[in-house]
Amino acid sequence: MTAEAEDRFLDLRNEPVDPGRQRDRTLRLRRLSKLEKMGLATEHAPGVWELSERMEPALRELGERGDIIRNMHRALKADGMERDPTTFQLHDAAPEVPIVGRVVDKYLNDELGENLTVVVDGIDGRTHHLPGIDPARIEDARIGSVVEIGPPEIASRPSDRTIAAIAEAGVYRPSRHLEQAKFEGRVPGGDYDGYVDAHVRRLEALRRAGIAERIDADQWRIPDDFESGAAAYDAGRKSQANVRILSAARLEQQIGADGATWLDRRLMSAETSDLAPTGFGQQVREAIDRRREHHIDHGDATPGPNGGTLYRRNLLATLRAREIERIGGEMAATKNLPFRAATDGEKVSGKFTGTVQLSSGKFAVVEQSHEFTLVPWRPVIERQLGKEIMGIVQGGSVSWQLGRQRGLEI
Repeated sequence: MTAEAEDRFLDLRNEPVDPGRQRDRTLRLRRLSKLEKMGLATEHAPGVWELSERMEPALRELGERGDIIRNMHRALKADGMERDPTTFQLHDAAPEVPIVGRVVDKYLNDELGENLTVVVDGIDGRTHHLPGIDPARIEDARIGSVVEIGPPEIASRPSDRTIAAIAEAGVYRPSRHLEQAKFEGRVPGGDYDGYVDAHVRRLEALRRAGIAERIDADQWRIPDDFESGAAAYDAGRKSQANVRILSAARLEQQIGADGATWLDRRLMSAETSDLAPTGFGQQVREAIDRRREHHIDHGDATPGPNGGTLYRRNLLATLRAREIERIGGEMAATKNLPFRAATDGEKVSGKFTGTVQLSSGKFAVVEQSHEFTLVPWRPVIERQLGKEIMGIVQGGSVSWQLGRQRGLEI
């Protein structure tokens, strides 16, 4: 139709004699009438039509949208689910409000393999199509895993705030920073040189972005808008959605797990207002009830007054420790190395040899010559695989202290 139009005008006033061409004309008029309802064609006179310049891109976009919806239906059906297509939400960029739900599908959406599209069956009762996800951020999520996908992180870094605070008359001096750090004595591990060097490396990156200026080896010019400029720089580099793996395990696996699951954290918060009464939201409600019954059956909870439930004190820590002991014992049998659980406040050191995904989260395997332990993993140690690391266990997390080789993570 577009090829027949002259300057986007199509003249169908002359009715052909041939029956075949008459049918073709009738079909085209019906198509034009539909395009008119879509705002993509205008009839200026009987049989004289103007095609909108937006017609081709609009129809192409509709076709792509149709393909996306069909793919979403297919992925849901493969996981044994059906959802009302009116609940489908297609996002062009990172969502402004975090989306929590179950991963239904994830696939590469470019030839270079740099971005993934993720389909999430949300607790809000909607099914979300989210393109442009960094593969590294969702690597640990499988089909069925529970994730949170939200806007990019744009908060200013502590290192940037420190640089701005140390600067005098708009000039930051590493030597002055080193003196102050030694005086305050708050650097974990006492690696003051590495601590200040990490700030200088940050300034070098910001210099290349035109945000800071190097005067000489011991002087950096810091503008008044340094912190906001640095945050904007990070936001531009990390414009992709922020992804958190809330549970690598499927909902059904969490109900009877011996570790501290996402369902347990929901139980402890007693928050249900964000759970829709339909779809995955309803399934989470039902799973929470079944998880509560599981704890009662295993002596970790008792029915309370007025229909409530009384849980074991420090339930999450107890469940986490219970799972770590079990998994550590199983790993010890295959590693021929004794397992020892780390205690709160303990300084842990050794070689970072791998990771293990538990119901309680992702844990790092830290080995010494005579034993190994499991401690909560954090992205900061990802590049330290195979190297010696050291950290302090604190309340279900670890404060990692990276040595002079890289300087402290900031």
